[in-house]
Amino acid sequence: MKLQKIVSRLQELHPKEIDLSLDRIQNLCKKLGNPQDKIKAISIVGTNGKYSTIQAMLSILKEANLKCNVYTSPHIRSINERFVYNNDELNNEDLANLLEEIENANNNEPITFFEILTAAYFLKASQYPENINLIESGLFFRFDATNILKNNLASVVTSIGLDHLDWLPKNDQNVERIIFEKTSSLLNSNIIVAKQSNKKIADNIKKTISNNRSNKVFYNENYSFTMQENNFFYYEDQFGGIKLPMPNVKGQFQLENISTAIATLRTLKDLNIKDYHIKKGVLKINSIGRLQEIKSGKLKALVKDHKLFVDGSHNPLGAKVLNEYLESLDCNKHIILGMMANKDHNEYMSFFKDIATLTTIDIPNQPNSIKGKELKNKLNSFSNINYKESIEDAIKSIPVEENDIILITGSLYLAGEILNLN
Repeated sequence: MKLQKIVSRLQELHPKEIDLSLDRIQNLCKKLGNPQDKIKAISIVGTNGKYSTIQAMLSILKEANLKCNVYTSPHIRSINERFVYNNDELNNEDLANLLEEIENANNNEPITFFEILTAAYFLKASQYPENINLIESGLFFRFDATNILKNNLASVVTSIGLDHLDWLPKNDQNVERIIFEKTSSLLNSNIIVAKQSNKKIADNIKKTISNNRSNKVFYNENYSFTMQENNFFYYEDQFGGIKLPMPNVKGQFQLENISTAIATLRTLKDLNIKDYHIKKGVLKINSIGRLQEIKSGKLKALVKDHKLFVDGSHNPLGAKVLNEYLESLDCNKHIILGMMANKDHNEYMSFFKDIATLTTIDIPNQPNSIKGKELKNKLNSFSNINYKESIEDAIKSIPVEENDIILITGSLYLAGEILNLN
């Protein structure tokens, strides 16, 4: 209860949920003694794959007996997920005390909720100066609250695509501007660039960071992976190749994220990551709400023997890689869809080519989401589309046959609601 009350107060300190600027976070961190200057960090920027890449790095680092702090956003089930120290989430009491300390230091000055959380993360992280910090950037990066580090171990650039266009000027809502916002202010250390969806984006990233003096590692030039038979994949970089078991997470895109994680950790030679750390780590990745199979619980009971997945993808790039996984399956696919109002709903769904049924729903507890009925009307090009008010009704209404799968997708917020409901 104490944590909920503090969170509610902090959310009222600024009239905007997002206000891109570094002044407020810098002023607050100065009052706190600039804790961000006392940590060892790997920064992760991009559109898709940030969380999954972080989870892959975390799993490998754990196998190497290295302690990590992790900062991700948004949270899926509880706010504690954003605050991981010594490989464990902060409990309610400790998080409440931490946020209360930040609240007192801020002294009611206007500041966004994300900025408060970021300052809190940095303060607690500074208590563990030897830990590796895995820090996910928020919106864009150039004016994101996480972009106040003076130095870091590495910057990871995951796949970049169109998202959050409503935060850009009307005449500048394009991928080139997004690339500039995400990569033009990367620190001079190591930059690892993941596989991109096309050569134009990859070339634009190269151009944007061309004057950056960092050691640069690019997918397909400095590291790569190939799928192999007998349930393994082969990773290769300048340090050699590794035959790896297929990971415990699904989808080709996860192999891309894992390979980027491996490239990052092997680039940082002082971490002393061994092949056996990687082999064990890829089998223990904890990826919440990213093509996650629900194997037990209330909602799983409704689908009985059929497979139920939840995925938080919400932009065209996410839809593309998700559909690539679905197309690899020889079965009927049923999608349950809920999305936020500011997304391009038709563009998102245009990537799904072979869907047996589509059911739209309302996302509970999200006033900024689009109503399921309105979403159904917008997606009228789908012939077999229905609307159901609740997730339970949606699952019950689907005419599943043997081997069919049900996928719930369209929003990380929906993924959180699904996991909590289950």
